[in-house]
Amino acid sequence: MSLILRQWMEESKNAVVFTGAGMSTDSGIPDFRSPGGVWTRMAPIMFEDFLASEDNRIEAWRRKFAMDDEIGEVSPNAGHMAIAKLVDLGKVSAVITQNIDNLHQNSGVAAEKIIELHGNSTYAKCLDCDLRHELADVRAAFFATQQSQAPGCQNCGGIVKTATISFGQAMPERQMSEAEAATMSCDLFLAIGSSLQVFPAAGFPIMARHNGARLVIINREPTDLDEAASLVINEEITPVLQNIIGLNS
Repeated sequence: MSLILRQWMEESKNAVVFTGAGMSTDSGIPDFRSPGGVWTRMAPIMFEDFLASEDNRIEAWRRKFAMDDEIGEVSPNAGHMAIAKLVDLGKVSAVITQNIDNLHQNSGVAAEKIIELHGNSTYAKCLDCDLRHELADVRAAFFATQQSQAPGCQNCGGIVKTATISFGQAMPERQMSEAEAATMSCDLFLAIGSSLQVFPAAGFPIMARHNGARLVIINREPTDLDEAASLVINEEITPVLQNIIGLNS
């Protein structure tokens, strides 16, 4: 099956990659939705609750920094590097990602080629004035109060939040529009490491298929969209991606 995918990639004039949490597990980042994952043990804090209560904001930041400390520094894995190579070769025109870890950027993919549907957890923003806040500064301010006060914007005093899309928060209009345009223009759509259960993001593979593109799903476990795919590969993700560029043949 990997040989078929490699052939299809060679034939493709415009491929798009769509990545989920499984893309980053080889970098040491846990899949929060898998059995035993964070969301099975701890309910996420809804966006409206984050806005409504400083206690919830304090808890959100406590969880954020505790998770960062637990995971430690992470780097792109060989699968990320394979995708970056495909972008560099001109085979992949866009990387649409549900991930918030910045690893596609760190692998060398230009920011303008990456469409982040769920935001980015490596920095924060003020929800009022949109000023970017570096996490090191937010962390210092938070721990200076012994984690008793939620960090606020030094510019306007507004609420500061990681630059991610939380549960209950509206999806980013620009990124959704860009993802739709990329999906509708591709002839090969690779859905990689995603359970394809989180909508509206999971609608893009179906959109591509309905528009005539070949849909390839690469995931360790079956997904609900497998029947719609042109090809399903239930294998370890990194070796499959390395094989596309001839590093694992």
